Amino acid sequence: MAEKTKTLLLEKETLQAVSGELDRFLRKIEKAFGVTLVTRGDNVYIMGKEPYSDKACLVITELAGLYDRGGEITEQSVDYTISSALEGISSELSAIDDDIICRTINGKPIKPKTSGQKKYVDAIREKMICFGLGPAGTGKTYLAMAMAINAFKNNDVDRIILTRPAIEAGEKLGFLPGDLQSKIDPYLRPLYDALYQIMGAESYQHNYEKGAIEVAPLAYMRGRTLDNAYIILDEAQNTTPAQMKMFLTRIGFGSKVIVTGDITQKDLPAGQVSGLDVALKVLSDVEDIGIIELTKRDVVRHPLVQKIVDAYERYEKKEEYKARQKRRSGKETK
Repeated sequence: MAEKTKTLLLEKETLQAVSGELDRFLRKIEKAFGVTLVTRGDNVYIMGKEPYSDKACLVITELAGLYDRGGEITEQSVDYTISSALEGISSELSAIDDDIICRTINGKPIKPKTSGQKKYVDAIREKMICFGLGPAGTGKTYLAMAMAINAFKNNDVDRIILTRPAIEAGEKLGFLPGDLQSKIDPYLRPLYDALYQIMGAESYQHNYEKGAIEVAPLAYMRGRTLDNAYIILDEAQNTTPAQMKMFLTRIGFGSKVIVTGDITQKDLPAGQVSGLDVALKVLSDVEDIGIIELTKRDVVRHPLVQKIVDAYERYEKKEEYKARQKRRSGKETK
């Protein structure tokens, strides 16, 4: 591989944004591709072996394009663009950054930040039922909430219904004090958090009191038909097959459903089959149902979360391999 020096000419402000504070973004790009980056005036000199110098050049060009269109260069966008280039695919930042779903109560735009999230949002728009699958931090629930609130504000639906199975994540919470709402609130807190941030506590409370927004455990869906509603089922990996079937058959006219879950984080009793796993097998070929799988590349929390997800994936694959080897050796000794 030949050493090459490439030169990029950027506007002064763009170069500052791409470089980051104390050039931390440039140092990150250098480390990822094994290249040397030098800035002189408005020029960036990229020195390194091909194809890594080409990939580093692509990352800087895409980040510069993002900033020039009015977007913000963050550590997440830098990490995402680098990981895309390493895999030999485009980050598609231009198409992603233009897709603003809605704004938070503070005016911050909510939009997809990765190509996987963009596909997820597009599938929600196009399909009557959409399954959003992926590890923690990929924005499954948050983007679903943003789409629901946007549809509600535009009068596309009459109400928003948010639900999740009331199962502890490995803990035994015992008898919680208070009325029924107080008992189920801990299970539904992530949904409330997203509602407050996007809609505001006051607006949420007003719509909740008049019945336009409903937050309830999955068991409350039984026996109902839900028309003209945006319905989100969160933590669907913790449903049983019967619960999932019950939920999906509640859908009425004018409704849209989003089912989110992480099949690697089930909290069901040992031996219990997940309703999400069954639904994915049964419904994979049904028209007007979208199934989007987000990956560690779509993690938009702190960069450490992506490393944690990656480390757990490696560990689980290693444990699966050991288990297979153990079963195989057991069969051979019989």
